Amino acid sequence: MTRRLSIPAFLSTFVLIVTCFISTAQAIDIKRVVSPGGIEAWLVQDTKIPLLAIKFAFKGGVETDPAGKEGLANLTSTLLDEGAGPHDSQEFQRRLADNSISISFTATVDGFYGGVETLVETQDEAFDLTRLALTEPRFDEEAVERMRRAVLTQIRRDQGDPDFIARRALYETAFPDHPYGKRARGTAESVGGITTDDLHAFVRERFAKDNLTVAVTGDISPEQLGPVLDRLFGALPENAKVQPPADTTPKGAGETILVPRPQAQSVVLMSEPGVKRDDPDWFPAYIMNYVLGGGSFSSRLMNEIREKRGLTYGVYSYLVPFQHAAMVMAGGSTANQNAGKMVELMKEEWRKMRDEGITQAELDDAKTFLTGSFPLQFTSSEAIADVLLQVQRDNLGIDYLDRRTALINSVTLDDVKRVAQRLLDPAALLTVVVGKPEGIEPTRTMDDVPS
Repeated sequence: MTRRLSIPAFLSTFVLIVTCFISTAQAIDIKRVVSPGGIEAWLVQDTKIPLLAIKFAFKGGVETDPAGKEGLANLTSTLLDEGAGPHDSQEFQRRLADNSISISFTATVDGFYGGVETLVETQDEAFDLTRLALTEPRFDEEAVERMRRAVLTQIRRDQGDPDFIARRALYETAFPDHPYGKRARGTAESVGGITTDDLHAFVRERFAKDNLTVAVTGDISPEQLGPVLDRLFGALPENAKVQPPADTTPKGAGETILVPRPQAQSVVLMSEPGVKRDDPDWFPAYIMNYVLGGGSFSSRLMNEIREKRGLTYGVYSYLVPFQHAAMVMAGGSTANQNAGKMVELMKEEWRKMRDEGITQAELDDAKTFLTGSFPLQFTSSEAIADVLLQVQRDNLGIDYLDRRTALINSVTLDDVKRVAQRLLDPAALLTVVVGKPEGIEPTRTMDDVPS
């Protein structure tokens, strides 16, 4: 199956910057390839440069770590390129370097991601090393202990990071009895208790064909790609042995949580339930968020709190569409003496958006930017593969990129106001403040945020 992308011209003031990206994106064909072994991938073939980028993901990420083994997915992601099959860590890394091959793995909420980038002339070595990393990782003691130490060092650093502390306190409150409340890197205790048996079990149970999504870009034909998919992924088991968490709604409505810390600035983080990526209200919410705080210097939050009052260097909002929950979030930092005023102003902008919606000029500007900036996501083979992978994981359809502009342009003022009234309630915001804030009346204090 093939779909031709139709990506619009960018804002006129930036035409010279992105013309090359637009022309590239307009020439893209997405082909659905199914290997002889039944493994599916989306392919964008590009023969102009002898490069190949393969991105893949397995469903289930850090939230599926077993109780007491939090951080298992993250630690595994650091070790898959540290030796596999007959190659120990040094030999594996030498082969990557000698052949200019990049292999990477990342564990996130809802997914475990991997990728390989290679020159066509060294693709056989790249395919073999990637296959070994997925099916025969060694988890040698030296590599495991070295990467464990690195993770433990980062955990200690996190404990002094006020932004991390704010996120930790918010997620623990929003998801107290749900895996989304887990810490991605785990704790010093949980990471210290992970064994090589745990690592092998993770790979054996999570990496499977029914759990796999693949996107490919570069100098390879559909006919060539089919056997490559089987070469890379054909040895994986048919079915994963992991259960996704249940859907949930974030908790903590109306709470204001203070995490005292002896610092000159207070970090503010807010949230309430949002919309998932497959919600029909996604694009009205997307535009609403852009105007509220997602549009950087053009947003209302930045204009009111930074530009008019100089209370912060940055304030923002964003949508968090997890697979089993969703949130609208906002945050920023300010001097301790201004914390109460900043929270008050953020809630006031929340209220104004809910009660008044946005103006026609704001709607037009948001549509122009959100459609016109899209070609900037097509700057490389790797970037294109990332887009294709996420479109698949979000179940948006192979023709989504054709429909995206029309979906954005179809949003009306009434749509945005309706969705703002559905989502935004300043009285229901979960608010976390880290620091020594003035003007804050917390509903409770968290002196010890679990690490």
